[in-house]
Amino acid sequence: MFGSLGFTELVLILMIVLIIFGAGKLPQLGEGIGKAIKGFKKSVNEVEAMELEAQAQQAESATPPTSSAPQQVSQQTNTQSVASTVQSPEAVGTSKA
Repeated sequence: MFGSLGFTELVLILMIVLIIFGAGKLPQLGEGIGKAIKGFKKSVNEVEAMELEAQAQQAESATPPTSSAPQQVSQQTNTQSVASTVQSPEAVGTSKA
């Protein structure tokens, strides 16, 4: 639409900005623009990192780990042994008599 800006156009734009903002405000204006660009780049990188982390978590949850099977068996065994050592209320009542 605009094509490439030549040297003359850039000088003209700089002159207009200098007239509007004045020489004292140009360093502050440049600093503000620099901080805005830096913040934008930082937020874009953070969003990309968050997306990659989410994809990695989805990949981990989609494939079950192979080492979890022995852990599940040992948990079931522990549950059964605990259940066998716990006495029912009826058994507690009869042992007191």
